[in-house]
Amino acid sequence: MKITALSALVFASLAGGAIAQTADQDLIERGKYIATMGDCAACHTQPRGAGKPYAGGYAIASPLGTIWSTNITPSREYGIGTYTEQDFSDAVRKGVLKDGTHLYPAMPYDAYAGITDADMKALYAYFMHGVAPVDEPPAQVTELPFPFNLRFSMAAWNLLYAGGKPFTPDAGLNAQENRGKYIVDTLGHCASCHSPRGLLMGSVSGQYLRGGSVGPWYAPDITGDPVHGIGSWANEEIATYLKTGRVAGKAQAAGPMAEAVEHSFQHMADDDLGAIAAYLKTVNAPATASTPSVASRTDMGQPVDVEPGIRGLFPENAHDSLKTGAELYSGYCASCHQPNGAGSRNQAYPSLFHNSVTGAASATNLIATILYGVDREAGGDHVLMPHFNTGSYVAVLTDQEIADISNFVMETYGNPNAAKVTTADVQVVRDGGPVPFLAKVQPHIPALMATGGVAAVVVLAGVILLVRRRRIA
Repeated sequence: MKITALSALVFASLAGGAIAQTADQDLIERGKYIATMGDCAACHTQPRGAGKPYAGGYAIASPLGTIWSTNITPSREYGIGTYTEQDFSDAVRKGVLKDGTHLYPAMPYDAYAGITDADMKALYAYFMHGVAPVDEPPAQVTELPFPFNLRFSMAAWNLLYAGGKPFTPDAGLNAQENRGKYIVDTLGHCASCHSPRGLLMGSVSGQYLRGGSVGPWYAPDITGDPVHGIGSWANEEIATYLKTGRVAGKAQAAGPMAEAVEHSFQHMADDDLGAIAAYLKTVNAPATASTPSVASRTDMGQPVDVEPGIRGLFPENAHDSLKTGAELYSGYCASCHQPNGAGSRNQAYPSLFHNSVTGAASATNLIATILYGVDREAGGDHVLMPHFNTGSYVAVLTDQEIADISNFVMETYGNPNAAKVTTADVQVVRDGGPVPFLAKVQPHIPALMATGGVAAVVVLAGVILLVRRRRIA
């Protein structure tokens, strides 16, 4: 009996250990999925195998200077190997490292503040036990110009724009919509790009998901508004776009959105993509269904063949003859997008009419696409459109040429009201996008502080108090 009892005890102990290991592995796998939804690898891993997973070293271009992502592997010397779960939570939710250093909001901790305790526990388990430590010193460190190099100043920014609480369900939404809201507002941090930012680079109150500048690109309105947003899209189309980066006759992902599709959205469960779509359709949706009096940005334009009006105008040995927008389009664009703008039959080369870029109220994303191209891997497909910027292997187009092509495309295939592109507009996109207020005043801040430091502090405190009151109101 004693032997039998002892054997049973040993068996139970071994079984309990196996169950615990399975539970731990399940938690780690859950954390891996949460890290994927949070798009952590996009910033903390150099792209296309250039660096080790989560070892940092990725350059994040911000209007205030380059921010270099850090090592978030469990390396005890160079990563987060010494972090407790609370230390980890403080960094992710509050933007404060273990040593008290404040992070810049290029790390969207203002959104991650909403991550639930259960998901934070799983995320910590993954980064501590599911990621290989990388014991290598950083090749680059972030060095922003004064006064942005004073990281403690982020404490004031946090008072205005951060400090949220873990997500709680909205009583006005069903279970699927609440799941979508959780992903959109926290892990997906969609508002970080798709909401406009104010003077201090915090989200503008009342403009949630209404669109915002992201460097040279413009993240469009993704609310349920049927004209300006994606209210006219079927839920399945939204989910397909997130999964593949494209919806024929509507949109193609490029720039930062292409990165989000490649690193995050395409790896999400179909149920979660459906939940995102369901929630987005509720945001700013009209109270009653009606037929919009204005076409949405994905319904504008029609096929127009450019060739009949330009063929035979020049002798066979003519050179440098591409002068007008139509001629430039024929020379540089029509071979892929077709002379009538319809794109290829399978829409690998998309149509330029019924296209969210050409139907937009601004030609910003069209200009950015010409300058920076498209490079996206999703579902085993590598979508590549060459760029026409400096270093192009196709052609380097001037600001005037890009303006002429943009105006022709918008006028012919998209929103003619946006066909007002100037060389100055192209130059802004070429230079990295609109310069925010803080970047404009940065060169003058040292002199202002030297001549009126106290007054500057008082004014800044007043601005912070005013903005905070408006946010609360």
